Amino acid sequence: MLSRQARLSTLRGLQQVRWASTSGAPSSLLLIEHNDGVINAGTLSALTAASKLGGEVTGLVIGAPDAVKGVVEKAKKLKGLTKVIYAPSTQYAAPLAEQVSPLVQELLKSSSYTHFLASHSTTAKSLLPRVAAQLDVPAVSDITSVEHNSDGSTTFQRPIYAGNAISTVKAPSSIPIKVFTVRGTAFDKAETDGPEVPAEEIKAVEVKDSPTEHLKTSLTQSDRPELGVASKVVSGGRALKSAELFEKTLHPLADVLGAAVGASRAAVDAGYADNSLQVGQTGKIVAPELYIALGISGAIQHLAGMKDSKMIVAVNKGESEQPSAVFPNPDAPIFQVADVGLVADLFEAVPEMVEKLKK
Repeated sequence: MLSRQARLSTLRGLQQVRWASTSGAPSSLLLIEHNDGVINAGTLSALTAASKLGGEVTGLVIGAPDAVKGVVEKAKKLKGLTKVIYAPSTQYAAPLAEQVSPLVQELLKSSSYTHFLASHSTTAKSLLPRVAAQLDVPAVSDITSVEHNSDGSTTFQRPIYAGNAISTVKAPSSIPIKVFTVRGTAFDKAETDGPEVPAEEIKAVEVKDSPTEHLKTSLTQSDRPELGVASKVVSGGRALKSAELFEKTLHPLADVLGAAVGASRAAVDAGYADNSLQVGQTGKIVAPELYIALGISGAIQHLAGMKDSKMIVAVNKGESEQPSAVFPNPDAPIFQVADVGLVADLFEAVPEMVEKLKK
């Protein structure tokens, strides 16, 4: 009788035989995320990343039957896709990793896909590591660069140490399926008016007795642009002093600019802004054309989430958001990354900015 270790080695060997060799042209499976019939902007960036691999790119759409139909029609026109497959099912109305992973696992095992990817979203951060673990392969998260090599390996780059260093990761050809998530701000969005590609319905994999149940979704309603994809962002820190002053000071400037509103972790922890507005290492990563930081000292965790912005404007007296430290006015850390810095009282400067912008 074979030992347990020998049996596991045999099973892994059989699994490797079932999967196609990755030494040929790559074939990618992209998770197409959507909300209220609109394809997420992060997915469009992930499609651009998939296109850089070369080879075929298949889009996977899952969701409730009434939601999937419209999304599929839009997905068929995404430039860079070669095919769309979709699985309509009521169990995918709220895509939980425990319910979606069996479908993805079956697709990856029964087809010749060499890569499985998605945007670095909340859903993907839950689903992709689970799928990777089930397939006994590693997962690479939040990549900012990708290249498929002639020997079947794939080279990724991803930020580490709060964005202060870049790690280069090479997944060899011996890994049959490369699983990774894509930082949306690192890639251009794919065009949505490409030639129409074929679509095929696939059967959902029923999951009985799921350990997780979706209870409800609570959304923060706003007429402003979505923070993660906005071209202009106005963020505030703890120097705003209260939730009332945060709204009274930031919102008029954001409104006149047509910008999204963000916040530092210190402002969120102090209750000035909702958690969904947090920008930084433990919040949202943004890279807008214009980022205005008001009363934000520039803690390393915050800089990690916004330092790739094209134009950074900072208004700050120079006081740190850390109670134990005070910086001289010109030396506030935010000014080290800012393209334009104003050492001033934001409660005086911001109303002036709003009045001039209105003219």
